[in-house]
Formats: sequence, structure tokens, C-alpha cells
Amino acid sequence: MKTYLVTGGAGFIGSNFVKYMLRQHENIRIVVLDALTYAGYLGTIDADIDNDRCTFVRGDICDRELVDSLFAQYRFDVVVNFAAESHVDRSIENPQLFLQTNILGTQNLLDCARRAWVNGKDAQGYPTWQDGVRYHQVSTDEVYGSLGPTGFFTEDTPLQPHSPYSASKTSADLVVMAYRDTYHMPVSITRCSNNYGPYHFPEKLIPLMINNVLEGKKLPVYGQGTNVRDWLYVEDHCKAIDLVVNEAADGSIYNVGGHNERQNIEIVRIIIRTIRRLMEERPEFRALLKRQDKDADGQIDISWINDDLITYVKDRLGHDQRYGIDPSRIKADLGWYPETTFEVGIEKTILWNLEHRDWVQAVSGSDYQTYYERMYAGR
Repeated sequence: MKTYLVTGGAGFIGSNFVKYMLRQHENIRIVVLDALTYAGYLGTIDADIDNDRCTFVRGDICDRELVDSLFAQYRFDVVVNFAAESHVDRSIENPQLFLQTNILGTQNLLDCARRAWVNGKDAQGYPTWQDGVRYHQVSTDEVYGSLGPTGFFTEDTPLQPHSPYSASKTSADLVVMAYRDTYHMPVSITRCSNNYGPYHFPEKLIPLMINNVLEGKKLPVYGQGTNVRDWLYVEDHCKAIDLVVNEAADGSIYNVGGHNERQNIEIVRIIIRTIRRLMEERPEFRALLKRQDKDADGQIDISWINDDLITYVKDRLGHDQRYGIDPSRIKADLGWYPETTFEVGIEKTILWNLEHRDWVQAVSGSDYQTYYERMYAGR
């Protein structure tokens, strides 16, 4: 039985990965380590924690004593590191926090794994490693910087980050590969495009727009909304990580993309149209709207759910124009491809948000509301 340490496992992608792995594999055990900062919510994985196949530990990946003790207690075979401060806007507000968690936290995990997994030295003096161990770093396409109107990021694209967030993730990737080069540590990295799906914290574009429609609020779009992102359904991402961890060669780096490039404004308009259609098809959802206007028939009016909700706000500092991922290497090597089309994935995501308002309300507490007002006031 393999034992996984999944850091940041109460966050968006991490929690989806925990759920996916527990469904797919009967012969694994997962220990989730999460500091439960603003974007980590224990309620997301509460039903998965049974202290047998899945155990939760609250703590910081920068805490060397804690991480060392967990390695000693659970004898991890695999580390999958999702733990990171991850929102570009927040990194502009407080860069140092991102450097601390994303760089030094990664290095601490690597060093704790090194102490636990090394079992000797080879003839050249390099460490020898326990069989089957792997450190996996979950990274982002933002390490590559910004693209023009054509072309795609490949694994050979030079790293050129533009925000404090992407610079911290780039640095973490380089530290991971330095451990590979220096110690021959068994590592792998995946760099994904923008994820969407269930349990997505409401500050991100797609859940923010869904929730603002339901709240009857304006939909803030940076600049003119022409920035382009490649969107990947989160379960497809989890499948890719599982494949890379268990089948890819040591030292592998793979891009994981959704083959779905869209301008931000197009995403927002699709969300508006889809919510309105779902409200028409299933009138019971109209009760979720905070705006309870009545139409001529006395029913809850939804005519206001249209593009007039869009409001353009001052653009983000250093806003990358376009990301586009070429995932052909992972397809050729491991047979992975994005199975969920955007049309299917966005409807599943909106339905999940409509059907799980209790979760959304639980993570949208006073800290998030204060942050929201600060970010968009006056823009």
C-alpha cells in the first residue's frame, strides 16, 4: 500500500485530487497537510477523512519539525505538493507571503523527503533512494510568461514569469529540479492551465462570475476582457497527475492543458447564458437568486440576467495577455488527454455551484468579503 502526503489537500485542486485518488485506488493511504488559510476549507474533504485511508493534519509546509515528524510517522512513498498561495491579485498585494510559502515551503518539503528517503550513497557519492518514492510538484503555465496571438507553451519554452505569484512558482520548479540534479532525487513536475470545476474558491474568475450573478451583483472584468486563458476541467487534471506520479520517468516535466482557449469576456458571457438557460429549464433554481423581481405572470424574473451585468474595471498590473498550452508530450508518453469539453465542464460547474450553495456560503466569510471589496472598489 502506497502512502501519499498531499499538501494543500483542502484547497481547490488538492481536494479534488484527494477525492479522485480515493475513488480510483483502493490500495493507497492519504495524509492531507493543509494550513487552512483563506482558500483551504476542511469542510471540502471532511466526508473523506476516516483516519484510515485518509487522515488530516493542520499545519504549514514551512514547519520543518512537523513535516519531519509526519515522514517518520507515516513513511510516505509519494509527496504531491499543491500547497501554495495561488492568486495573482493577492501576490501583487503581498508578494513576500508568496515567496515564503511557495519557495521556502517547497524547499522544506524536499529536504524533509530527502532525509527520510535516502538510504545510502552510490560509487560516485550520489544519494541512493528508497524504491518507488516520488516528489511531485504541481506547477502552472504562468511560469512561462505571456504569449502573443499565436503559438503555444511547450515544456521547452523558456521560463519568464511576470507576477510575484508566477515568479514564486517558477522558483519552486527550479528548486525541485535542483534537487533532481544535485541529489538525483526522484521528482516530477506538471504545469497546468487554468482549472475550473467543483470546490473552486469564489475569488477566481468562473466561480466569482457564477456567484455574482446569483447575488445580483455586477460582473467585474479586467480591462476589456480580451486576455486569453486555456481552461482545464479539474478532474482531467487530477487524472494527469495520477498518471505522471505513477508512470512517468523520474525528472519528467509535463504540460497539462485543456485545448480550450477563450477570452475572459467570452467565459463571462457563456456563464451568463448558461445560468439563464438553467433557470428557464429548472425554475426551482430561481429561488437562489437574491434579486427577486417578479415578471408579468408573478414568477421570479430572470430577464435581468444578461450582458448588462458586465462592468469593466481597471486592468490588473502586469496582466499576461495569453496563455496556451501544448499537452502533446503527455499525450504521446502517457496517453493522457483532456476528456471534458468546455461546454460540458462549464455546465457541470455551474450546476455544482447551484446545488451546493451551503459550501459556497461557508467559504465566503467575512475575510473574503473584505478582500473582494478592497480589490474591486473604485476599479
